[in-house]
Amino acid sequence: MSKPAFSGMTMAIAAFAAFTPAHTFAQSTGASPPDAAASSSSTQGADGAQRVEVTARIRRLNDARTGIQTQTGASIYTLDAQAINAMPGGDNVPLNQVLLQAPEVVQDSFGQFHVRGEHAGLQYRLDGVILPEGISVFGQTLDPRLIQSVTLVTGALPAEYGLRSAGIIDIKTKTDTIEPGGSIAIYGGSHGTVQPSINYAGGSGDVHYFVSADSLSSELGVESPDGSSNPLHDHTHQHHAFGYVEDVLDRDNRISAGAGTSVGSFQIPNLRGQQPSLGLTVNGQSDYPSDNLDENQREITHFGFLSYQHSSGPLDWQTSLMGRYSSLTFKPDELGDLLYNGLAQDAYKRNQAIALQSDAAYKLDAQHTLRGGVFIQRDLSLSRTTSQVLPIDDAGDTGTTPESIIDNSGKVELMESVYLQDEWQLLPSLTVNYGARFDHYDAYSHGSQLSPRLNMVWKATSSTTVHGGYSRYFSPPPFELVGSEDVTKFANTTAAPELAQADTPQAERAHYFDLGIDQVLAPGLTAGVDGYYKRSRNLIDEGQFGAPIILTPFNYAKGRQYGVEFKLNYAGRDLSAYANLAFQGARGQQIDSAQFNFGADDLAYIANHYIHLDHEQRVTASGGVSYLLMGTRLSADAIVGTGLRADETLPDGTGIPNGAHLPTYTQVNLGASHRFALGSAGDVTLRMDVVNLFDREYQIRNGTGVGVGASQYGPRRGIFFGISKSI
Repeated sequence: MSKPAFSGMTMAIAAFAAFTPAHTFAQSTGASPPDAAASSSSTQGADGAQRVEVTARIRRLNDARTGIQTQTGASIYTLDAQAINAMPGGDNVPLNQVLLQAPEVVQDSFGQFHVRGEHAGLQYRLDGVILPEGISVFGQTLDPRLIQSVTLVTGALPAEYGLRSAGIIDIKTKTDTIEPGGSIAIYGGSHGTVQPSINYAGGSGDVHYFVSADSLSSELGVESPDGSSNPLHDHTHQHHAFGYVEDVLDRDNRISAGAGTSVGSFQIPNLRGQQPSLGLTVNGQSDYPSDNLDENQREITHFGFLSYQHSSGPLDWQTSLMGRYSSLTFKPDELGDLLYNGLAQDAYKRNQAIALQSDAAYKLDAQHTLRGGVFIQRDLSLSRTTSQVLPIDDAGDTGTTPESIIDNSGKVELMESVYLQDEWQLLPSLTVNYGARFDHYDAYSHGSQLSPRLNMVWKATSSTTVHGGYSRYFSPPPFELVGSEDVTKFANTTAAPELAQADTPQAERAHYFDLGIDQVLAPGLTAGVDGYYKRSRNLIDEGQFGAPIILTPFNYAKGRQYGVEFKLNYAGRDLSAYANLAFQGARGQQIDSAQFNFGADDLAYIANHYIHLDHEQRVTASGGVSYLLMGTRLSADAIVGTGLRADETLPDGTGIPNGAHLPTYTQVNLGASHRFALGSAGDVTLRMDVVNLFDREYQIRNGTGVGVGASQYGPRRGIFFGISKSI
């Protein structure tokens, strides 16, 4: 899900304004965290007075909407718009790269990232609205230009968070500005990258809006498969747009709507200088240079929501209707894919979802706040696949004339959730949040669970905060990715699996424990440590099987994940710095669904052994510093990882799935930006960024491991320039 130019890049930590820290980490104390301050406006005349009144209403409603949710007992990490703009690349970078600076967020290929040893399991919320999941792999649907602040919520989550619980990406959009204005920009540089963009906010009376859009063209669309700076056949073209409008009806009510779109086309990069090795012949041809392969993928995502919010006295509630359309089309190189893989798949997947969400908070008294809500979602998923294969006769001889196998399917999923919880101020220094949620789903499989939750925050001293909790989790398999492929259709062909077993993925059920401490060491200097342990049944993982870049879910019968995070943050007037260090373990045993995707030897070994999950990185570190020098923001950051998992080959020729890990890597990035005030002509901002300063070549994946389909490398050195003009 990444834009190409910055794969693997983390961002600088400083804010654009000298006095604003770029990020914070904290635990909720039960109070509603404030939104970013609304823009001030002139108080001269009737128009100025009206703007002040509307701004006050918006600010009050934003605070009320934030207070509907609680993060008591969870670990939170927040970045605001100023922090994002101060990073190398600013808001030109994709959201997944922004989040790589958070503790224990591990980078992967195809723009993926992993939180606390989970493959996916992330839930995205926009102004409190849950966005239904999509199919897209590369496409970056949510653009940082629309973000006022983004918070990563992890740990033992309160009862309002369910279905996806590895992490909550909670985004507040730029909805607090009613003064007209925006910017137009162009950014680009290495890899033939060109990215124009525009954003604008405005309004009249009680109605105001925000829009943003960008277009990206680059010769680095997917991570390089061979470590080269300019991969072969790797062009991408992407378009993103978002719009938001709201009407503040009165002091207590507003209606809002938002919509976004992401459309991306990607060439699948080729390894140079290869020839087919399976010994196959297709219509008399057996040679095919890998340089000539021509595989392509197109991804489309559209989403929208309509919300009504009411806030009066002790009651705050918001009800929203959401919809999402997502599709993915993979076009193979039919001859080349047959010769290299024995299979050429023309694949199309589409998912349409509509959902209803309603959440409310009611303040009973000074000690108790009740929160509850419901969530209902209906998905329609379609899969259309035509596979070209070669037949194998009873004597084991392989034919040379391709045959087509059509495998089409469609399915509807229904999900229903309800939760209720009480936030209890047990003592002035102790807040306890307890509650439960009930989830049910019915799709390719079905299931339900009542999940209790208990969280607490203890303000031990004026400078020490302890948080912890226990959560029972229930996570249905990602419906939009589950396939109903009839593997028996491929019997006696070059695409026949070793095993024809294809049990349906099931919901994951887990127990999760978390405990952490935050300590203020000195003014502006904070430190934290957080430990977690998760034990699960039917642990959900995902893998890429075959040429199409479509992830497929499967289960481990047993799973366990655990780790500890250390965090340090300093925010001064001109200097900001941060450092994160995390250790993790993530293991699973016995693959009990979608078994046809695996070799018989791997299945036999995993049935009797806990193995490392392919996305486990034992040690992850990040750090950054930013300094404001005579009006110029200078920043540097680095990421360090011990490498994702790969298969280990033993001296006797046998192997251990995910038994090894790739080499340790370090990537350093630099950024510089300066804003020039031009008086009545507005402002102009110039920036320069260097990705992978030392041009270190490092591998993210080597093509081995459970569910790993290909090799990918981190980005080589790139230099980028940008200019933006206020409008």
